[in-house]
Amino acid sequence: MKAVIAMDSLKGCLTSIEAGRAAEEGIRRADPGADVKVMPLADGGEGTADALIMGMDGKERRISATGPLGTVVDCGYGVIGENKTAVIEMACAAGLPLVPPEKRNPMDATTYGVGEVIKDAVAIGCRNFIIGIGGSATNDGGVGMLQALGFGFLDKEGRQIGFGAKGLADLVCITDGGVMKELKECRFRVACDVSNPLCGSMGCSRIYGPQKGADAAMAARMDRWMEKYALLAKEKYAKADMWKEGTGAAGGLGFAFLTFLNGTLEPGVNIILDETGMERHIRDADLVITGEGRMDGQTAMGKAPLGVARLAKKYGKTVVALAGSTAEGCGQEEIDAYFSILQEPMVLEAAMEPAAARKNLSVTAEQAYRLWRAGTRYFSKP
Repeated sequence: MKAVIAMDSLKGCLTSIEAGRAAEEGIRRADPGADVKVMPLADGGEGTADALIMGMDGKERRISATGPLGTVVDCGYGVIGENKTAVIEMACAAGLPLVPPEKRNPMDATTYGVGEVIKDAVAIGCRNFIIGIGGSATNDGGVGMLQALGFGFLDKEGRQIGFGAKGLADLVCITDGGVMKELKECRFRVACDVSNPLCGSMGCSRIYGPQKGADAAMAARMDRWMEKYALLAKEKYAKADMWKEGTGAAGGLGFAFLTFLNGTLEPGVNIILDETGMERHIRDADLVITGEGRMDGQTAMGKAPLGVARLAKKYGKTVVALAGSTAEGCGQEEIDAYFSILQEPMVLEAAMEPAAARKNLSVTAEQAYRLWRAGTRYFSKP
């Protein structure tokens, strides 16, 4: 019997690979001869780089970069595969957790450090990029990132505009004469699971600005400046489209990747499934096990475990999902059965202790595997 395990992380408890290894231990107790393949799983958000580094024998590289407030931060990214694919989470350089609540202000926050990380990856030979853009503190339209890569965003004096959304108010000209020549060789796959456009009532400034420190008046000003930026970009790049779905992701970073770097915006889990070669492993499997920390209605709306399940059903595979907790409505037709891993009543803090979570996950995987194998034997009888 061959089983493929692709568990998303149990946030704050177990990484994707740690969760997968725990499930593997349980299966091997039930069937020491089982062929078990543990695969990394993530959705492009927090933990994506770690999952791919651990699951694909990658390496972490750490550099100093400009943080969202302009101060230096320590930032890590992953390098995986023979083609040296860089896996970057924009939050490592421009994430909201890097800014104390009392200092959150998208007028000042910059994505410049994201560009510095990309520039470093290009310098060591990376030409393929997986970019996770969740959790941003910024609303600068990705201009900071692009400035770090050599683009000119100039004011009426011909100087680079300042950091943050407020810099867009001074923007009068965009130039690309100083752009890194290697960028033409680069491919950017951007994990984007939001559909907001760049501007308007559903744009990044009005929808996400408040959680980054903006009040209603500030959000309105930022939206006007963002529209001016988009129109200037349209004069130089015909494909610039402020209304395209996803362009408002990460305070306009989605727009920057699409317009200036020829990037593609894709559901995060689809990128991960593709880059890990998940399909070829599932195609040859008898059983697929997936899961996450909590399975609920959000799982059914397209989170990582459902992506695995849909791929498995393409080949008619049995899919079992394991989770720290489950709620009604988390199962879809692609998931044959789902189980909470808790073995007894316990408070959340105890359940999230890594040792307890590993044990509970291992025991539940063992029992689920035994049940599946017994059913397989029963229904295969002549």
